[in-house]
This record gives sequence, C-alpha cells and structure tokens, in this order.
Amino acid sequence: MTKLLKINHHHTIPFAGGLYRTTTRSNVASLALATSPFQFSSGYCSKTCIPSRLKLVSSTCYATLSAVVKPQESAFDGKEAALLVDELRTSFNTGRTRSYEWRISQLQNIAKMIDEQEKSITEALYQDLSKPELEAFLAELSNTKSSCMLAIKELKNWMAPETVKTSVTTFPSSAQIVSEPLGVVLVISAWNFPFLLSVEPVIGAISAGNAVVLKPSEIAPATSSLLAKLFSEYLDETTIRVVQGGVPETTALLDQKWDKIFFTGGARVGRIVMAAAAKKLTPVVLELGGKCPALVDSDVNLQVAARRIITGKWACNNGQACIGVDYVITTKDFAPKLIDALKTELKTFFGENPLKSKDVSRIVNSFHFKRLESMMKENGVANKIVHGGQTMEDKLKISPTILVDVPEESSMMQEEIFGPLLPVITVSKIEDGFQVIRSKPKPLAAYLFTDNKVLQNRFVENVSAGGMGINETVLHVTMKDLPFGGVGESGIGAYHGKFSYETFSHKKGVLYRSFDGDSDLRYPPYTPEKKRVLKALLSSDIFGAILAFFGFSKDS
Repeated sequence: MTKLLKINHHHTIPFAGGLYRTTTRSNVASLALATSPFQFSSGYCSKTCIPSRLKLVSSTCYATLSAVVKPQESAFDGKEAALLVDELRTSFNTGRTRSYEWRISQLQNIAKMIDEQEKSITEALYQDLSKPELEAFLAELSNTKSSCMLAIKELKNWMAPETVKTSVTTFPSSAQIVSEPLGVVLVISAWNFPFLLSVEPVIGAISAGNAVVLKPSEIAPATSSLLAKLFSEYLDETTIRVVQGGVPETTALLDQKWDKIFFTGGARVGRIVMAAAAKKLTPVVLELGGKCPALVDSDVNLQVAARRIITGKWACNNGQACIGVDYVITTKDFAPKLIDALKTELKTFFGENPLKSKDVSRIVNSFHFKRLESMMKENGVANKIVHGGQTMEDKLKISPTILVDVPEESSMMQEEIFGPLLPVITVSKIEDGFQVIRSKPKPLAAYLFTDNKVLQNRFVENVSAGGMGINETVLHVTMKDLPFGGVGESGIGAYHGKFSYETFSHKKGVLYRSFDGDSDLRYPPYTPEKKRVLKALLSSDIFGAILAFFGFSKDS
C-alpha cells in the first residue's frame, strides 16, 4: 500500500519545508505530504498549532505541501477506492464513453454548468481565497468555458483518424493514426485556481473518451464541495466522479491502478505521485511550478512593463500562482526606475492601503501566511524591503512587497515564493540575467521585457522553461494553440486545447492491407535474388529493384 509518510516512536521525518521529530512514543501519527497546509480532521492551522510531540528541526519550502495528523480512519479507504475504480472501469469497458455523442453531451453539460452556476462558483472562490469577482471570472470561469467550447467545436476533428503515407514495401496499403481513450484516469488538482485546475483537465479527459475521478484540493473546501455537488448534478455519475478529502483519501486513490494520473501541485508531492504511479507503470502528467523569472531590459515602455508585471504577480491570486512572476532581474542602473514605476502602478491598482483593497486575494490560510511572514523576517532579508511588508494576520492579508537584492541563500531565493513578495535582483548588464536563471531549476514560465529583437531571440534560444512570454506575463496560458506544461523539475507533459485531448489519448498506429499483391520476397527461403530486390526497394531504388527482379544488376 502506498504511504505518503508514516511515523511512530522517535523518528525524524521530512515535513513540507523541513524536518519534524517525534518526541513521544504515544499515539502513532500518520503524517503526509500533500497539496495542503497543516490539517486536523477539518479546518487548518499554522505552525503555532503543531502538536507538542513535533519539533521543527529545519525549514525549506512549504509552498504546496502539508503535514496531516488524523488519528481517525477515513471513511474513504483503499477498499472504497478499489470499488470506485472497478465500477468506473466496468462502465468504461461497455464502450459508453467512446462515442462522440457521450463526449459532446458531457462537454455541453460542463458549459451549461458554468453558465448556470457562475454566481455559486464565484462565491466559492471568494470564500476560499477572497478572489475578486472579475479575477475569478477572467482567470477561472472564462478560461474554463473557453476550453470547453473549443473542445465542443473541434471534437469531431480531434477524433477523426489521421491518414499517413505508406511505403513501397507495404504496397498496396493504407495507414492511419487512430486516437483511443486511455481508460480510467485520475485528476488531482490544486487549491490556488481550484475551479480552473480541476475542470480543465477533466474537459481533456472527457474529450478523449475516458472515465475520470477528480480529487479537488481540500485547501479550497468551498470549491471542492461545490464541484462534488455540481458534477453529480450535471455529469454522468457512472463514469465521472469527485472524491473529496485530504491525505488519506489521496493515498487510497494513489494505491489504485489508473490508466493515467494528472497532478497539479508542488514538486515534492509530485515525486510522491510519480513514485506511486511507477509501482503500477502508470503514466503521469505533473503540472508543477518553480521560480518564474522576469528579465527586464532598460529599453522598455516602463509603465506598460510595470503594469504587466503587477498583473503577473499581485493580480494573479496575489502571487499564489505557479506561472506568476517569482522574481525580477534587471540592471543596477535601471532598478530604481523600475521599482518607482511598480510603486506608482501598485498605488493606482490597489490604492494607498492595499490591505483594504477588494482587488487583492488573501493568503489561502494561516499556515501559508506564517510561511510568507517568516520569509520576510529572515536575517538579511527584512532590511531589503523597499515597498510594502505590511500584514494583517486576522484577515490573512499581506500587502504587495518589493525587496532588492535579497541574499541568494535566503529561502526567498531558494524556494518558490507562492505569495505577494517580489525580490528584484540586480546585475551589471542584462545578459548576466541569463546565468541567474540558468543557475536554478527550469521554471514553468519565464518572461522577458525588451524591444531588442536580438535579446529576445537569445532568450528564447538559451533559456529553458515550460513556456515564455515576451513583453507579457501569464497570458501565454490562455492561448489554446500553445501547450502548457513544465520541463525538468517544473513538470512532465502538457495540456490545453488539443494538447489536453492528446494527453488523455493513446495514438494507435494502424496499417490496412488487402490479400492482393502478396509477394514472396519477404518469405523464406531467402535467396540472393530476394536480397538484391529487397535492398533496392528499401533504398527507394525502383529501377534497381526491377533489374534485380529480372536477375540483372546496374553494373551488368
């Protein structure tokens, strides 16, 4: 059975950003890494809630991880998970999900669900994240609806077999690439865009004709509960299910045999998911994250660049986005101008007191609030704040904060920030920024602001990232003709648009031949004459093949 993590007696264990050591022998504690902060049965708490038997030893990244102490057994255990998968596989094996009619009806119902339930979805997002209504519409509802409508429009084209050329060696013949559904798939989504990151992969899975289980994040409980309710009302329950819960439920699901697992979250949990999948040779898509840089040259339109950086940072779930700008790189000479422009536009966007702005999302919970607050208070970091830094713990609000040249060894520069803190790193010349980016794991996104076409080309050619925006941030993920996915530690696989359909499909090569035109060249006994003919044919030398067939060679 897959265990995310289990401890007893005196053990030192990895937990989110560091190590916790048990200090008593009583009460076996099951702790696990997941896409959630610290959870006790229901509800969430910060490090101040850590049981006395757990002692913090060191710290690293907490961004999308958690420890869970849950002495009670989950009602949804391995047996329940196995029954669920068996039920869905039985439904899939009837061929129900393969038809165009079933797929299109489910997609139409998702579009209908978004239209009819826009208010309830927006309210759930506000309850979970205080996400502004317009941001919720643009980032979550509109993007999801757009993906759904594209699938509805293009589904027949996507499903159609693709005819490919055949060779003279198989003449007469024809060949096709036929897309077929994988089977029963699992989608594990994240809390930061809990509607979009749940429904968009499901759209791809349904388009490709799969049965699917969605496990939404328990860190966005209002959205998770709403998704379970809406899916049961709008979609086919014999083939599409939602499983709510935390680590025990996720563990039970990961123990099952799936035909694909699609996970969105942090790299550490991604490794756990991949390890569980490897035991059953299950393919995975891992949509992870990383430190996404924005390299800013001095030849930019300063106001536009500042506004787009702000949109890709603070107007993007207040920095809680895997594709959000994590840090900025610019030259020492240009940094003061850029920072002044950011300050000016931040005031325009969010007012004199951004903590009171209704256009800024809150931090998801107390655990992550404490994590971000501790980042700002680290030695050598607190004195680097040049803007912001204000907090309101009771409201889980942190103001947009800019820092300059924080130490490279600080957690802010070693971990994905996943919050409203923006370090600005200065270099002597803009080209030096390339090495800063390459010194870190490959990010999910990288951004460049410049009018210099040579620099743009160099950036695209020499910086490896999941995706890129030139003179823009985050908008590349809205382009359905572009794949969205990571590279290296930022992820495996890609989706969006047709790429979602292909992610959940198997491309099956099919060769068609009749019983006519059968040649004995390929059959024993093998003779020198057959060898000469076949060598000529395989070399595309038709004239030589004809000569060889009649017993001649080109040299004769």
